[in-house]
Amino acid sequence: MVDWRMGKKIKIAIGVCGFVFLIGGAALAYNILGRQAGQNDGIGIAPAAGRGSTSDPGSGRQKAPDFTMLDQNGNDVRLSEIISGGRPVVLNFWASWCPPCKVEMPDFNKVYLELGSEIKFMMVALVDGQRETVQSGTKYIKDNNFSFPVYFDTKQEGAYSYGIRAIPTTLFIDTEGNIATGAQGAISEAALRRGIEILRSGP
Repeated sequence: MVDWRMGKKIKIAIGVCGFVFLIGGAALAYNILGRQAGQNDGIGIAPAAGRGSTSDPGSGRQKAPDFTMLDQNGNDVRLSEIISGGRPVVLNFWASWCPPCKVEMPDFNKVYLELGSEIKFMMVALVDGQRETVQSGTKYIKDNNFSFPVYFDTKQEGAYSYGIRAIPTTLFIDTEGNIATGAQGAISEAALRRGIEILRSGP
């Protein structure tokens, strides 16, 4: 005769082992699929509206909330100042500790070198003072020889204004200051170019 308490312990142990095996298998599958999938080819998934978000009745597009960030020289820069320059804006939120951010960076740099005179790239590092600092973000960009302009959201104003829940997040802002489209997660070069084409096509 088997003690019911012992039988119960055996069942629990078997259940725990099965759960661990399931989690391990899921993690392995995630890693394999992640390597195969690489980047997101989709465009058009804009993040949730943040503080101060409004709509433009003329275009039907959402107004891009304004916020202040630091440039690489430590100067305050407002998004509205960049938009007023007359070029569409590719706004990307990232961090140097974020693996998906690192995946897409070379493609952003490549497209920036090709189209930077037509499209304003704003690569905004989300600085929390712990995992990401101005120094760590600057070092990452320098170590990888990226040429695009880098900014730092040191007060999390941009993250709050845009309701950023995950990084990388990319937004495509037209010359009227409206969000044309966007994407969450690392995007491919093809997806980046599609977003820029949407900007060029107008509202």
